[in-house]
Amino acid sequence: MDEQAYFERLDSTADAASGLFEHFEARQAAGRAYHALSDARHGVERGTVVFPEADVVVRGYPSIPRIVWLETGVPSFFEAHDRVVVEEKLDGFNVRIARIDGDVLAFTRGGYVCPYTTGRARDLLDVDAFFDEHPSRMLCAELVGAETPYTTHDYEDVDGHEIRVFGVRDRDRGDPLPVDERRELCETFAFPQPELFGRYRPDATPDAVADVVERLDERGREGVVMKSPDCRALVKYTTAHHHHGSLAYAFSLPFDYGRDFVFSRIVREAFQAAELDDADRERRERARDLGESILLPMVDAVEAVADGETLGEAHTVRGAPDRIAALLEHLRDQGLTLSIDDDRREDGDRVVEFTKVSAASTDRIRHYLDGGTVDE
Repeated sequence: MDEQAYFERLDSTADAASGLFEHFEARQAAGRAYHALSDARHGVERGTVVFPEADVVVRGYPSIPRIVWLETGVPSFFEAHDRVVVEEKLDGFNVRIARIDGDVLAFTRGGYVCPYTTGRARDLLDVDAFFDEHPSRMLCAELVGAETPYTTHDYEDVDGHEIRVFGVRDRDRGDPLPVDERRELCETFAFPQPELFGRYRPDATPDAVADVVERLDERGREGVVMKSPDCRALVKYTTAHHHHGSLAYAFSLPFDYGRDFVFSRIVREAFQAAELDDADRERRERARDLGESILLPMVDAVEAVADGETLGEAHTVRGAPDRIAALLEHLRDQGLTLSIDDDRREDGDRVVEFTKVSAASTDRIRHYLDGGTVDE
């Protein structure tokens, strides 16, 4: 691979090509060798991949900052823009879909080619027609629904799983299409998109977002992404339901997630309560829900291990047998231990219920139950 040539294309802040490419990993997928950046480095996004034989770069999706105080955060963040576009933020699995020498592939945030999501993208979206007309672009999408190998959030309007396209970008440079152009283009190809709530002046956006988030919270949804019309300025804001759900999930596997994960969600709750809860009753209800999301899942985890169970993340996937086999191999190749709970056929599909085993939480709880001490 000509590292210098790709270094110039990636426009990295590193002093030299070697300083950037020492962080890339050599991988194989779909019969192709490629290089992936598993973490953001020197101005290049996490998940950026390079296919030397095809001379293709697929840029990673940029990390989106978060606002915790709407009243001042939104006007400050969007001070250079006269409008803010508000769309729903979905609780799913973020992927980029691109065509490499005729093969449509779906890439995870970490730059892995996921065989399962690749197959579902081909099935659920008219990707061939899109890439015939736009070969140098990539689709940025969310795989949502209860039946995915990565997330389990159940949307009432999603049967199994679906894909929502929330962005279209230049594959090589990562430049985004403006929001209105992207929405129009996706409508042309019948690509499902996140809900659009409106376009507002920056000073009017905090109140609008507060109203939207209250409705989303009642429906058990994740939150919103606020965008400049050109889609170059992005910031997110999430619901209390999402904060509590994240904490409940983390404390169901209490020794798998770090203190930073937990503390950041409590911080979001504190700022949101201070800004949006008008009554003492509302604040106390939030505090009760927060406490339950922390304590009850961990109590359940302790009792489960005491009963001889193994903790982990439960998932269900369905699809063509060869795709399911490729997915399970892909997950095991990443070092995950899988426990197959059920493996059956339904209408020609292979349906597998499996658990990603959490040895860390299981073993630590077992250690304490067996009389081990806590070093603090």
